[in-house]
Amino acid sequence: MSLVIFIVIKNQINMKKIYYFTAAWCQPCKQLSPTMSGLISKGMNVQRIDVDTDTEYSAKYGIRSVPTLLLVDGNGNALGRLTGNKSEQEILNFYNNG
Repeated sequence: MSLVIFIVIKNQINMKKIYYFTAAWCQPCKQLSPTMSGLISKGMNVQRIDVDTDTEYSAKYGIRSVPTLLLVDGNGNALGRLTGNKSEQEILNFYNNG
């Protein structure tokens, strides 16, 4: 039983996710949206967070501008950050190298 729990915890820690901080009024966010939707449809683990409605996450991670992409591990620990409109390749490199 301990081995199974260890494997689950280890896999959860290694599971990366991108928090995509955005806002409805943000023009660069609107430009980035199709790229992020494409990455999501390809299987990238992305959680979209509206900074105007989810202030808890924005405060927790010190988000000051949008769009911001925050790479986190399975425990929510920040591994890296990108700000501004980025290309799909830049985001893939960010995710794979983080």
